Amino acid sequence: MSNHAFAASAAETGKVEDSADDFAAIVELARQAGMLVTLDGQIGREKYQSIGGSLASFRRFVEALRGSLGEQLAA
Repeated sequence: MSNHAFAASAAETGKVEDSADDFAAIVELARQAGMLVTLDGQIGREKYQSIGGSLASFRRFVEALRGSLGEQLAA
């Protein structure tokens, strides 16, 4: 899902600020898993980012995301 589509779907539910924080947290999980997050460009407030890495780092990201979602469901 692109940043724009993510923000648009959040706007429909009235949770734009929460979704922006959630998106930033997901990108941070990717960084912590060892994935490379690059800023490809920015136009106004809209950032265009790419995330890449090895399959091992992707696996660490998925495991971290699952753990994060599990914590949210338990709360």
